[in-house]
Amino acid sequence: MAFHIATFLIGSVIGAAIVAASAGLHYAWLGAWLGAVLWFGLDAWRAQQLLKVLRNDGSGLPSRGAGVWGEIAERVRKLLRAREQQTRQAEDRLQEFLAAIQASPNGVVLLDEQGRIEWCNQTAASQFGIDPERDLLQHLSNLVRDPAFVAYLASWNYSRDVVIDAPSQIHGQRAHPVRLSVQVHPYAGNRRMLLTRDITSLEQAEAMRRDFVANVSHEIRTPLTVLAGFVETLQNLPLDAEERARYLGLMGQQAHRMETLVNDLLTLSRLEGSAAPPANRWTRVRALLAQCEDEGRGLSNRLSLQGHKLSFVLEADSEIAGAPTELQSAMSNLVSNAIRYTPGGGEVAVTWRILPDGRGEYAVRDSGPGIAAEHVPRLTERFYRIDRSRSRETGGTGLGLAIVKHVAQRHGAELRIESVVGKGSRFVLLFPVTRLRQAAVLSAAA
Repeated sequence: MAFHIATFLIGSVIGAAIVAASAGLHYAWLGAWLGAVLWFGLDAWRAQQLLKVLRNDGSGLPSRGAGVWGEIAERVRKLLRAREQQTRQAEDRLQEFLAAIQASPNGVVLLDEQGRIEWCNQTAASQFGIDPERDLLQHLSNLVRDPAFVAYLASWNYSRDVVIDAPSQIHGQRAHPVRLSVQVHPYAGNRRMLLTRDITSLEQAEAMRRDFVANVSHEIRTPLTVLAGFVETLQNLPLDAEERARYLGLMGQQAHRMETLVNDLLTLSRLEGSAAPPANRWTRVRALLAQCEDEGRGLSNRLSLQGHKLSFVLEADSEIAGAPTELQSAMSNLVSNAIRYTPGGGEVAVTWRILPDGRGEYAVRDSGPGIAAEHVPRLTERFYRIDRSRSRETGGTGLGLAIVKHVAQRHGAELRIESVVGKGSRFVLLFPVTRLRQAAVLSAAA
């Protein structure tokens, strides 16, 4: 301000001096006023130029000049730079926030006061089967026509969530319907935010848990009922020694059946909850096969008077890395299943060999009745049986192949099932090269 006043005074003096030199001191005051008018005109012009620049959002501000207007322009320029930097930072934070929401496994949809889509992440778009760009500002209730969802959205009572079936999209194509849990949260007046969560797997797991509990209860209830009946018979009826011995033998069978079921359940629980099997603990396949042969011949003699034609062939002496008890359980289950479902006199062949690609193949082939193609994919489900009466007669629990599948997965192996009705079945465990040491390698190491 002081510079502005000094400039004004200097201009007035110069103007007065010019007039005085030409017209004398009598007209000096006229020169002073003339200088002042010229200065104010120049000052007004500079102010007008600065105002014009500011009306254009401050773009093209001149560099700092002399006087008050130059300082004002410089200060405005600094304020604009600070505002632009803050704006860029806010935009960056917004983009980071939107990227975080896009990466969320849960869906997010923002609705305006009229229920139109303002924004949604890709997860919600896939779950609802909508296009986040094409369907922008469309009413969500017109795109998702589930009656429960439409009623929930219009009720404005969002104290609970709603579960709906939604046809999800994968890469723009319709996929299988999914079960969604939708929760609405009002914000900023009448705007609403929808949070969606895919609960398909949770409901499937819950259904599997209910089926599992029901199956276990059913499997245990049957032998318990038989045991209770025999106990009541022994308590209330006078029986001779032969009848008593027969009833006690049947009771022992049912008790053994429950014990086998409990052991299989404990095996499954241990497989699901234990650490991965070691990759540096080696077991001879010869020893595993020998134990399978002992158990198989004993089971064959118990189930059939004429027995079965059993063969155990070891084509390559190898070692497998993993848990010995798990490997023995899987191999023995395949042998016992083949014997149980093959009529007396039938053939069960067990082989171990190394394939040309280095993998190990443990195969169990039987001459039983075979399995229809529609049953094969479900054989590894817990308690799934093709013939329930046949399985119970032979002492099966319905958990053997489920145990085999878990052991195979834990050791990186693959379970293959081949079967033709009337011609028998073939169950194969394929072990990866990384889990094997062949006989030649063992001899070289020795």
